[in-house]
This record gives sequence, structure tokens and C-alpha cells, in this order.
Amino acid sequence: MELRVLQYFLAVAREQSISGAAESLHLSQPTLSRQLKDMEEELGKQLLIRGTRKITLTEEGMLLRKRAQEIVDLVQKTENEISLSDDIAAGDIYIGSGETDAIRLIARLAQKLQADYPQIRFHIVSGDSMDITERLDKGLFDFAILLGDTDMAKYDFLRIPVCDVWGVLMRKDSPLARKEAVSAQDLWDKPLIVSRQGIKRGPLSNWMKRETSKLNIVATYNLVYNASLMVDEGMGYALTLDKLINTTGDSNLCFRPLYPKLEIGMNLVWKKYQILPKASNKFLDCLRRELGAAPRISEYSTQ
Repeated sequence: MELRVLQYFLAVAREQSISGAAESLHLSQPTLSRQLKDMEEELGKQLLIRGTRKITLTEEGMLLRKRAQEIVDLVQKTENEISLSDDIAAGDIYIGSGETDAIRLIARLAQKLQADYPQIRFHIVSGDSMDITERLDKGLFDFAILLGDTDMAKYDFLRIPVCDVWGVLMRKDSPLARKEAVSAQDLWDKPLIVSRQGIKRGPLSNWMKRETSKLNIVATYNLVYNASLMVDEGMGYALTLDKLINTTGDSNLCFRPLYPKLEIGMNLVWKKYQILPKASNKFLDCLRRELGAAPRISEYSTQ
């Protein structure tokens, strides 16, 4: 399977039509249709459902689109790294992260680094730990900021010396808004909105002192902004971290920390034995200086 044909397939998936994709690719429609048909025959699976108005993907087609996009992104990232290999003052740095106020630290470092190397560009992608580690392991990210306890067997890492605080995002007119902090018992009978990974494991699960099946979980979220909209519409109380949603001024929302207090630490991680691009090494050196870390990483690595 050729990279060129994968790009053709992605164009059709994006445009949802052969004609639109052919125009964007500067190909004739018969040529594009033949290439796609050959790919389906090579794989032995139907990938496209050719409707009268638009093209949709089969289940196999949706899987291929995900994998094809990862392949194309990785090839493009590799080409960029190699083309800039002799220029330490330019390049792209890809960082995956859970939602955390610690991104402010990354932003400050990025600003410092770009003052000296304006052609270094940062790409920050938000997601939960499952999404982030999957893309890190595939080489699509140079670094990841992982919150909480993580198996570090296959990573090198630097511990970021900040912690986020767990709490509850709620409407200001909610009964619990009158409290300075929220206990586990306060939440047992409340409609809860939790992250996609939920509270099935880790310190939050232990803090709740109740099995997940016995909680009234009415919704889950991937990004906390979406959770804040659900809270604002009165769906329930969102378990989340502090400083992610602005609750000042005219906001209808407020944040209350958990009691007893529950904090979560984090690490900047990257794959062991990985040869980082020069721009990424510049960033790592800058972060070490900011944290006062030793120049070698081995002492931070899990043996």
C-alpha cells in the first residue's frame, strides 16, 4: 500500500466525494476511483459506501482513516525533522497533555525558547492519558505531560514540581456552592459528570469511598470545557481539576475543592532510547534549567 494512495483515501474521506477529492488532488475522477478500487481489492475489504449525494466510510474504512492519518502525520513529521537536522534553530515540537494549568509552564518556556529561536514551533494536543500515551508510543508526539501515577518502564521523564487540585465544578446556585469544600458523602446522591476515564481507578476512586456502580454518573467528558457546558445547563456536578475553567466575573459556575484535599502530580515523559529532534532537545535543556534538574536524565528514569 503506497503512501500516495493513503493520501488519496484521506482526501475522499475528508471531502466525502470523489469529485471534490479529485479536484483538491488535481487528479481526474476516473484515475482516483481506480486507485481507490485497487486499494479495496488489495485489502479485500470495502472501505467506501458510494451514495448518491456523498461517500461514507465502512467500519473498515473508519479504521483505515485513523491509521492512515497517523501514518501520513508520522511521515510528514519525520521528513520535517530530517530536512531540519542541520539547523538547531528551527523545527516542530509536539506535546500531548491532559488538561492542566501546568501548560502555563510550557507556554513560558516556549516563549523563552522562541525569543532565541523564532523558527521553533510548538504543537499542543489535549486529550486523556489513553489518547496521549497511544500517540506518544507511535512517535506522533515528542513529549507528553501525564497526570497522576504512570508506569514509567518505557519512558524517560522529568517530574514537574507542581500539583493540580481535584474539586467540583458546579453552578453558583447549587446547594453545594454554599460549602467551602466538598466531601465524598456530599456527592454520593448527586448527578455526577466525570472524565471519560472516570473514577474507576487511582486516588479519586479511593477518595470517593464508594463503588462506581453505586454513584449517579449521568455523563462523561473528554475535555473539561464540554463538561462546563453540561454543568451550566444544570445536568450535574463535574469532577475536575482547578484553574481549568474561569469561574470569575459573570460566570454562572464556581469551583469547590474536595475535602480531604486531593492533589495530582505530573511528569513530562518521552520514549526511552528515542533520538529527539534538535528542537526538542533545546526545549528539554530549557526545561531542565527551569526546574534546576541535572543534565543527565538517567537518574529520573525507572530502572
